[in-house]
Amino acid sequence: MLKRALWPVMAFLAVGVALYAVALLVAPQMRPPFLRNAPFPLALLVHFAGGGLALALGPFQFRASHRARRPALHRWMGRLYVAAILGSGVAGLALAFYSQGGVTAHTGFASLAALWLATTVAAFLAIRQGDTVAHQRWMIRSFALTFAAVTLRVYIPVSLSMGAAFETAYPVIAWACWVPNLIVAEWLFVPRVRRTGARPALV
Repeated sequence: MLKRALWPVMAFLAVGVALYAVALLVAPQMRPPFLRNAPFPLALLVHFAGGGLALALGPFQFRASHRARRPALHRWMGRLYVAAILGSGVAGLALAFYSQGGVTAHTGFASLAALWLATTVAAFLAIRQGDTVAHQRWMIRSFALTFAAVTLRVYIPVSLSMGAAFETAYPVIAWACWVPNLIVAEWLFVPRVRRTGARPALV
């Protein structure tokens, strides 16, 4: 029941931020000032493109009806999701050390990128080994980290509207955008994936 209630909100926010990523790709003037002079322009483009694609695909991979009715589409969307994160995660890891906010922000974003890559690779390896339950659990963790792109863009305007200086808030948000996501996923959703009724491997 909880997942059914939250899914439309999650999907709406994820697709909305994915469209924002597309806008940043095609309209550089929309980028925040500190992104317009990024040290690795190609890495920035790969990060936007891959992150946007993962955000757009992720919510629909959690629909049981989608997996049951269109298993081939689920497989191909899954492969695209993994490829998108491999590109975006590596690019994000490189960019993390040039982010604003000093060492605290650098380590926050670098940790996010490393865990994003690790959880996604673990999900892929699990399904290749036929372990559907482990695959689903790792995918929940992976998408919780993907969703950091959404929470980041919620926390920044909220913190600024509350009077916090960007320089003060941003290093905190570099951690807050993903650590609570992972805790909520681990607490609410990962335990719901049980061995009983596990579907056969689809990849």
